[in-house]
Amino acid sequence: MNKYEAMVIIKPDLSDEDKKTLFKQIDDAIIKNSGQITQSGIWAERRKLYFPIKKALEGIYYLVAFGAPAAAIKEVRSIYRINENILRVLITRMG
Repeated sequence: MNKYEAMVIIKPDLSDEDKKTLFKQIDDAIIKNSGQITQSGIWAERRKLYFPIKKALEGIYYLVAFGAPAAAIKEVRSIYRINENILRVLITRMG
């Protein structure tokens, strides 16, 4: 099992209830693919983006540290890609 970190940028105009639901969906995608979350939470509220992403000028940054098999990363990325509330995802392998 490898250690990873995922930085997810989500739309800033979501309601609090929608944000909570989306954060749970982000975490559940990792857990359903044999991953174990060590830490997750909001890294930054409403940061201005350097350039527009899907017509959004700001985004909320959500950081997840987790362990997962290498094969699970492709599946997790595809789950994130189909969610319209997620603007961008960066998953990096740690050590």
